[in-house]
Order: sequence, then structure tokens, then C-alpha cells
Amino acid sequence: MVCHSEAAEWSLLPSIGVKGLYNDNLLFTSLPHDATYGYWVSPAAEFAGKTERLEVSGRVAADFVSYYGGEQNNFTNIYLPLSVRYKTEKDLLGFTGGFIRDNTLISELLTTGLVLRFTQRNQWTANPSWTRSLTEKLSIQSSFQLSDTTYEDGVRLGLVDYQLLGGSGGLLYQMTEQDQIQLSGSYVNFHTTNVPLSFRAGFPGVNLSLTHAFTESLTGTAYGGPRFVSSTTQTVSDNIKAQSTVWLFGASLAKRFERTSIQVNVDRDIVPSGFGLLIQRDRAGLTVSHDLTETLAASFNGSGFLVSGITSRGLGGTFPESRYFYLTPKVAWKILEWWKLELSYTYGWRDVDGSSDPAMSNATMFMLTYYPPKLAFSN
Repeated sequence: MVCHSEAAEWSLLPSIGVKGLYNDNLLFTSLPHDATYGYWVSPAAEFAGKTERLEVSGRVAADFVSYYGGEQNNFTNIYLPLSVRYKTEKDLLGFTGGFIRDNTLISELLTTGLVLRFTQRNQWTANPSWTRSLTEKLSIQSSFQLSDTTYEDGVRLGLVDYQLLGGSGGLLYQMTEQDQIQLSGSYVNFHTTNVPLSFRAGFPGVNLSLTHAFTESLTGTAYGGPRFVSSTTQTVSDNIKAQSTVWLFGASLAKRFERTSIQVNVDRDIVPSGFGLLIQRDRAGLTVSHDLTETLAASFNGSGFLVSGITSRGLGGTFPESRYFYLTPKVAWKILEWWKLELSYTYGWRDVDGSSDPAMSNATMFMLTYYPPKLAFSN
């Protein structure tokens, strides 16, 4: 009898970074305010493992943060993402998820375009998936989505904890070497958890996606489909129900050159918010990166958001339309073999219907990171 065992390769990449920052309007307020200064200490370790069938990767990281000046605060961020892939001859099983503890100005602002009260957010996520090849070109796909989000001092600050539960399934067809088409159906349920008068919403939908490789270095994707939103807002005396249809869409174009990469994207999505309701987010973004030398790289990232409420009620009132955009040029310099220095500037602009003046923010950041030698072993 002959025994076969799969060889496994594992690696661990530790690092520790120190970041200093300055922001002249951290909370995007149009009222009189002072500038905020801060520093971060960020230890981290990335790990990965691989066999012939199994791939595992993840990260263990933390930020020890102190703010001074206009906003005085001390807090700790925690990042524990995990990704697992297991493949057989016809099946691919996947999982992404984990735990993140961060603050609302990192998480929700860049996801939703909304500025919330400045506090800590805790989020657990679990997204298992399964893909089975029916033929060489046709595959069936399914996935499940679970998210639980809570806010520190949420009730006092007017923020609402929520849970998101959903799933999707569909078909993926490889028409040619350059073209893919995907048709899927999905359902998502959203509900608040820490308020006596709850808000619930469900939205089934259909999505059609097309991906085309124009060349080896130029790829485009376009998708779209309707979502049928039904919501129930609980009041002291009654339940207010509403229904609407929202058409979601998106497109992206990515181009790679020898030393430069460019990506452009636009999309409309339904996303949950700490205000305790679903919002419609329209977003357009541009990302450019360029290697100036082997040790020096420059990048630019910019996005614009148009945000409105899917429903007319949130926390007992109407949800105003808001606009937000930011521009971030950045330079990264690998000083020595194990040291990296990053410098960036961010300009942000925010306007909300009903506010007298828009709010603007100027922020600078520098970060020095030490990467010890990567640890790798196999068995």
C-alpha cells in the first residue's frame, strides 16, 4: 500500500508601523472647530498556507490610536480577516469573513460616503460560497452572507446596531476565452437590533454580469439588475410599510502597463448604515499607481459619492441626500530592505441637503513600517 500526503507550504510576514497624522476637520463639520493630531502604532502579521487543494490566508493586526486637539480620543482597532479556498476536481468551496473593530470614520465613510458620529464599530462577517463545474464552460454558484454590526455607545450617539442576512445563486458561463456571462438571483434581509422601535427590510433581486478581456492587460466588467425593496418601520402606534424598486448597476475598466496600473469604476448599490436604515449609494472612483523606480512608487485614489435613503424614514425622520468626495495622492518609498516610508495627503468635501455650507477637510499622513524577514516553511 502506498500512502500519498499533500505537501504544505506556510508563511508568516510580521510588521510594525508607526503613523502620524494631521486633520484640520476630522468630523467634516461646518461649525467652528480645532485641528486634530494623532499617532498610531500598528503591529501586524500576515499568514498564508497552501496545499494542492487548500489555500488559507489571513491577518492578525491592531492599531493603538491616540488623538489630540479638536478630537481627544484613545482606542484600539483590531483586524482578523480570514480567507479559505478548497478545490476538488469539480467543486470550489470558499469562505471569507472574520472580525473587525475600527472607527466609523475609517469604515462607514469609505463604504457608504456617510459621516457618522465618531465611535468604534465592531463587525462580524461570514461569507461561505460554493461553485460546481457542470461542464468545461458552465458552472453553478451559490453564496451565503451574514453580518452583525454594533457601535460602542451607539444608543447615546444615535447609532443603530444591525444584522444583515442573505444569499445568492446563479450560473456562470465562459462563452469564449475573453468573455464571461453570469446570471444570478439574490435575497438580503436587514434589521436593526438595539432599538425598541425596529426597522426591517428585505430585497430580492436579479443581476446580469458581463466580463470581457479586450487584451491581456485590459479588462472590463458591466452588471445590472433590479432590487425589490420591502420595508417595515415600527412606530409607537403602527407599522409603516413601503415598497420600491431600485435598479442597481456597475461598470469597471482595469488597464495594466509595465509600470502603471489604472482602474475606473462606477456603481450603484444598496448598503446598510449606522443610521438604522438602508441607503442608495452612487459612487465613481479612479485608482492609479505607478512605479517610479524599484524602490519608489506613487499612487492616486479618488472617489465621489451621492447618497440617499431607500426609505423615507430613519430614526423617525427623513434622510437627507448628501454628497462626498475625496482625493488622495500618495508616495511610498522602500528605504532599506526591511523599511518602508509612506506619505499622503487627502482632501475631502461633504455637502448635505439642509446644511448652510459644505464642509471641507485637509489631512496629511506619514507612516514608517518595519518588515522583518518573511518566515516560510514546508512539510
